[in-house]
Amino acid sequence: MKGRLRMAGGLAVLLAAAGAARGETSLHRDVRLWIGRHEAAVLRELAELLAIPNLASDGPGIRRNAEHIARMLERRGIAARLLDGEGGPPVVYGERRAAGAGRTIVFYAHYDGQPVDPARWTSPPWTPVLRDGPLEAGGREVPLGALGLSPGPDWRLYARSSGDDKAPIVAVLAALDALAAAGRAPSVNLKLFFEGEEEAGSPHLAAVLARNRDLLVADAWLLCDGPVHQTRRPQVYFGARGVIGLEVTAYGAARALHSGHYGNWAPNPAAALAHLLAGLRDPDGRIRVPGFSDDVRPPTAAEREALASVPDVDAALRHELALPASEGGDARLAERILLPALNLRGLAAGAVGEGAANAIPAEARASIDFRLVPDQTPARVRERVEAHLVSLGYAITREAPSIETRRSVPRLVRLEWEAGYPPARADMDSPFARALLAAVDEAAGQPVVRMPTLGGSIPMHLFAETFSVPVVGLPIANHDNNQHAADENIRVQNLRDGVSLFAGVLARLGEEWR
Repeated sequence: MKGRLRMAGGLAVLLAAAGAARGETSLHRDVRLWIGRHEAAVLRELAELLAIPNLASDGPGIRRNAEHIARMLERRGIAARLLDGEGGPPVVYGERRAAGAGRTIVFYAHYDGQPVDPARWTSPPWTPVLRDGPLEAGGREVPLGALGLSPGPDWRLYARSSGDDKAPIVAVLAALDALAAAGRAPSVNLKLFFEGEEEAGSPHLAAVLARNRDLLVADAWLLCDGPVHQTRRPQVYFGARGVIGLEVTAYGAARALHSGHYGNWAPNPAAALAHLLAGLRDPDGRIRVPGFSDDVRPPTAAEREALASVPDVDAALRHELALPASEGGDARLAERILLPALNLRGLAAGAVGEGAANAIPAEARASIDFRLVPDQTPARVRERVEAHLVSLGYAITREAPSIETRRSVPRLVRLEWEAGYPPARADMDSPFARALLAAVDEAAGQPVVRMPTLGGSIPMHLFAETFSVPVVGLPIANHDNNQHAADENIRVQNLRDGVSLFAGVLARLGEEWR
């Protein structure tokens, strides 16, 4: 392992030389040198935050996260407070004004994380573990206390929310530290808004924004959720798909039945549900619900131009993910995420493998999520899906049916809809967009990837509708961070690049945005 380590001072020299070779400005050179000297402290600060369990449903734990983040802000002289979550977790709010700045931006990230199944994790999900490479490449554990030496670029810090979405919180604060050390102030007034229930669907966010509308007045919002491009180049995204979830339950007999005695006579709810699902989506991913895509807004000329410039990574991704082919006739991923999608996220009926029994199950259940694009809405999706099922002869119930209802109503399905939220997409040619792209390109030392839409879903629409200002995403996490899954991680080089990127944006955005 010793041959794979360099002293922090040596790393700083190498970073400076590499920066000079790329024609970096003095500011970016100073920031990279600061990163080389303080990286161990940045990683330890992130590890301390990751060690606090952060499920939105865990009230005491989520509050510990909020209070810890508030103290992180206060250590930097940022006025911090916890905003009432209006029935949900508190929002951590901070504000720092910059002398002479004419613009104000809000940085958004969330500090809550997805639920975990500890049995699926290599190490406990809230015990941060540093490894000298990805687990799948045999990455070995390195004690965090040994960080007097500098990690290699592909080292990973494993823990829940390491990539989604605590790393950007630490990175933006480290960027402010780096700017201060370089003697530079941000060129924009900065507001920080760190939410605590994004992974739970942000059910209280609209009320929080409405109550704090005056406090949160700004010229733009910058969302730091999501991954960089699969090429590992930074990306700026101007939209996000909306989402709505659906649980579908089909019913058979009042109890499980012997498949020999009753097979081909008693309806099988698992088979019925399989037919229902096959009628919603074809094998190539096209949604079969009539009118489902009627509201889809076609891409603008600027969005088509951006799509054409997105690096083509599809063949490499298929190889990495062991996919012999992808849907849509191998159409490009960047194009496919501009379309709505139906994902079958889970099925339950009877048992398989050693638990399988020769029985007809009493009921079968499927869990679905729909991803929406402008100008679709959750309400219209729900309306069209239900109309389609009724046209096929299904009877719909919202509650668990009584035994009398099951006796009297054929083709009965229970539909349980989640609230969901709509998609959003900002103008790629606005003055803010042009200024942001110029600042990001300069900080990255190359043109970054411009994405009309992120494949995932975040509540961009709430910020855009509440404040009527541009809302754009600038993520830093690695694309292979196991987001929402076991062994989530943040790549060390992505954390370094994130600090540098945020520092460059804070320093240059106000100057570019005239």
